[in-house]
This record gives sequence, structure tokens and C-alpha cells, in this order.
Amino acid sequence: MSPRPRPRVGPLAAHPAQAPHLDVDALLDDPTTGIIVCTGSGGVGKTTTSAALALRAAERGRKVVVLTIDPARRLAQSMGIEELDNTPRPVAGVEGEGHLDAMMLDMKRTFDEVVESQATPEKARQILENPFYVALSSSFAGTQEYMAMEKLGQIHAAARRDGTYDLIVVDTPPSRSALDFLDAPERLSRFLDGRFIRLMLMPAKGPARLVTAGLGVVTGALTKILGAQVLTDLQTFVTALDTVFGGFRQRAQRTYALLQAEGTAFVVIAAPEPDALREAAYFVERLRGDDMPLAGLVVNRASPAACGDLSADEAMAASERLRADDSHDLGAGLLRLHADRVRLVQREAELCGRFAAAHPDVATTVVPALAGDVHDLDGLRRIGSLLGSEPTSA
Repeated sequence: MSPRPRPRVGPLAAHPAQAPHLDVDALLDDPTTGIIVCTGSGGVGKTTTSAALALRAAERGRKVVVLTIDPARRLAQSMGIEELDNTPRPVAGVEGEGHLDAMMLDMKRTFDEVVESQATPEKARQILENPFYVALSSSFAGTQEYMAMEKLGQIHAAARRDGTYDLIVVDTPPSRSALDFLDAPERLSRFLDGRFIRLMLMPAKGPARLVTAGLGVVTGALTKILGAQVLTDLQTFVTALDTVFGGFRQRAQRTYALLQAEGTAFVVIAAPEPDALREAAYFVERLRGDDMPLAGLVVNRASPAACGDLSADEAMAASERLRADDSHDLGAGLLRLHADRVRLVQREAELCGRFAAAHPDVATTVVPALAGDVHDLDGLRRIGSLLGSEPTSA
């Protein structure tokens, strides 16, 4: 693969504890940005951030679809949609000239669509009813990541063909599985090229005289263990994998290359907490190791700075003086709360400073925590404003 320019991560920071600023609006407005992948650990507001980015892009004139792989229903609720499924649904209430659709990955339905598009109706019916296929498409480890690659490829291909969308925002699963879809093509190739799969395909592919004797011993043993019908179902399923899903491997590899292309931007979401920032560091290093275009880091739900210039030590000292007078309990309590807030903000700043020192070229934006949960478009709009170039006080 030919080398490509380094990812868009901004200039080096002037101070090791000060990260360069992530200009979210510039990223959204850039017409060459076609895919934004939001990744990060669980519980950091990743789904909400993905929806807010998608809404802000749409209200700035882009034709956007947001695809969530996270099974949480918060995205649908915040966008006023009763339920998301495998079909893009329009989001009402978007202001401006853009357009926004939202959808949630249904891995079983996506798998079925692959079968139906690659096989005759009769062959597709046989595969869809095969018990091994039902198990694989519903609960097999890694299926969600395979189908995420497939669905992203489908949406991108349709968008290029029909001009339906000019920006796709992808919300990935929580924790490190968020990047498992990067491994989907390689793992699928290993599975399809494994010894067991080749063995099951030998009657269809190999010279009969060379394989009949050895295969007869193996299939005889398997028949005793599994039963004749189970073995027949298994062989039928494996043959279908080879004939119907062989093209998926190539499509997944094309999607992987698409994720490495200049039109893609990965945004890592974290909270100002030790575990979340450690996960963010892992994501940053993994993305760079795979030569994926990293746009930057969003530090979400940061504690707003306390009002005034009173330090934590000064506030605690004043609180102790007031406690001596029982009539000033309320004032003493407020001073202690102020001291706690100041120390929390300082601790979060130190954590972000350590991350910036370890990754000085990762552009970063900090989004303060809101007073309540986001449950509608106005809330998403507020998050988008905080993410973008027009921040407001939290």
C-alpha cells in the first residue's frame, strides 16, 4: 500500500500540557470529509456526541446520516424517533438547508440482505433457514463488527451513486470493541480460509479419488458426534459461506481501505477521568498503528470552572473560620463546595495535561458537562455548539 500523508492532527503544541485545538466546525464544513467515526470507551457520551456532530453538520448544510452500532436507544429518543432500525429514518426539526437521517445497525437484517443480494431466491431461502446461519447471524462473536463494515460500505456506495449523503457519522460500540471492526476483514479471511472450512468444502472442490477415503473417516466420525442432519446442515452452510459470502471479504477490505482514506476522520471521545483517558490513549495509538486518519480528541463532560478567583485552600480556610460561628453554617458549606469544585477542575486539567504531554500533536476540544441529560434536538444542538466554534457557557 502506498504511503499517504499523516492524519489531520494539528500542529505540535507549544507547551507539553497544552493540546492544539480541535476545530470541529472546520472538520464538519470541509467538503472532503465524508465519514466521521466516533470511538471511545463506554459511558463517556459517545452516542450523544455522534448525534450532536451529525445534527450540527446537517444544520450547517450537509446531507448527513448517523449510524449507531451501540444498541442503546438514547439516539432515537433524542432525535424524536420512536425506534431506529436498519433503514435510515429522517429526523424532523432540523434547521437550515441540510438534511439528517438516523439509523441503528441490525446485524441480523444486514446479514440477511447480503444473502438476498448474492443468491437466487431459492438459494437465499435455504441459507436463511439453515440453523447454523441463524446462529451465526444472530449471536456469533464478531458478527456485529462484520456487519458494521458491510453496512458502512453499503451506505457509502449508495451515497456515491445517488448523492443521498455527503457525510456519514458512525457511532461505534463502547470499550475496546469499538475498534474490532478494523480487524473484521482479517478475521473473516482467517475463518473462511481455515482448515475446518476447507475440509467441509472438499467434496465440492477437491478431486474425488484423492479425498474420498480420508474424508469418509472424518465425516463418519462427525456423523456419530453430530448426527447426519446436523452434518448436512453444516456442510450446506459452509458451502454457502464460500459461494455467497466470498464477496463480503473483498467488500470488507474495500471498506477498510475507505476508513484509511483522506475523506475519513476518527474522533476519539473521552471523559476527564483516568480510565477513560487511558482508553483514549489506546485508541489513538491503535489508529495511528493502522494508519487511520485521526482528527482529534473530544474530552466530554468536563467540570465547569468555579466562579471567582478564590483558591481551594483559601476557601477551606474561610470555611473553617465560619464554622466557629454556628450562624454561618450555610456560608461554610458553600465555601467547602467551592473548594471541592476548584480541586475537581484542577484534577481534570492535570489528567488532560498528562494526555497532552504524551500525545502533544492530538488536537483536542473540551466540552463542559450540562446540568441535565440530553433528550431532544435542543440538547443536541447545545452540545454541537459547545463542540464547535461557537461555545457557550455550560
